[in-house]
Amino acid sequence: MRDLKTPEGRHPEKAHRPDNAQPKKPDWIRVRAPGGAGYAETHKIMREHGLATVCEEAGCPNVGECWNHGHATMMIMGEICTRGCTFCNIATGRPQTLDAFEPGRVADAVQKLGLNHVVITSVDRDDLDDGGAEHFAMTIRAIRRRSPETTIEILTPDFLRCGPEALEVVVEAKPDVFNHNLETVPGLYPEVRPGARYFHSLRLLQRVKELDPAMFTKSGIMVGLGEDRQGVMQVMDDMRAADIDFLTIGQYLQPTPKHHAVDRFVTPDEFKAYEKAAWGKGFLMVSATPLTRSSYHAGNDFSRLRENRLAKLGQG
Repeated sequence: MRDLKTPEGRHPEKAHRPDNAQPKKPDWIRVRAPGGAGYAETHKIMREHGLATVCEEAGCPNVGECWNHGHATMMIMGEICTRGCTFCNIATGRPQTLDAFEPGRVADAVQKLGLNHVVITSVDRDDLDDGGAEHFAMTIRAIRRRSPETTIEILTPDFLRCGPEALEVVVEAKPDVFNHNLETVPGLYPEVRPGARYFHSLRLLQRVKELDPAMFTKSGIMVGLGEDRQGVMQVMDDMRAADIDFLTIGQYLQPTPKHHAVDRFVTPDEFKAYEKAAWGKGFLMVSATPLTRSSYHAGNDFSRLRENRLAKLGQG
């Protein structure tokens, strides 16, 4: 049996890679160790329901803060991904069979946590004909039944190996926010995200708007992977051309020496400049800080996103 707690067990595809030095983190991205009553209660509910979270699996630096407020990003369809992105700490390999009872357990956990806004993500499931689209839809519907007032944000795979109907199934389930991350600039895809295609991911988000123009769309990138400012600006322009509403930009942090090296730590002032540029390009919502992650402060950001749309329409 593989031990998913060890680097070689989690990432057999990276075992042959040379080690990359892990530079010391600057003061502006250091965080407190997880703890507190809220953190413990969230951890207990996740374990009681047999649920995985991307907070733990991807080693998110914000897990202590978010869990202390009861905000956990639930990761459905198992904890083993069929892709081997060089930045990601989620285990790779052959996943297990889908758990038909998982959507109900997710919905129960959402209700027990009393969430006003929930983020649901998943591993890539290239082994499934629909990429897990129906499982996403079942999870959305289960949450709606148990917690009809809770707004739902999904962070999906790219459904690269599926027919167009896979995306249609997810959109028809009516999540409030459809998020799919581009992760980096197109020139770095062969090294950083080798199993994905930049323009496919961009087109996926554009199609969401074509299927449901009222649905909010969201995407994010990491910086510090080797991109330059011009490349980031081009990604912003590509996103706006695809009518993406919400942009997130955060610092890449290297999980292990076998992962993609940190090219540099982007300064807070540079993040502020990216944020200002993004607002200028017409995004309805922007989050650009060193510790920004897809679901960091997602509930508060969703409220602002909705208010900004109403203001733009003259209804605010």
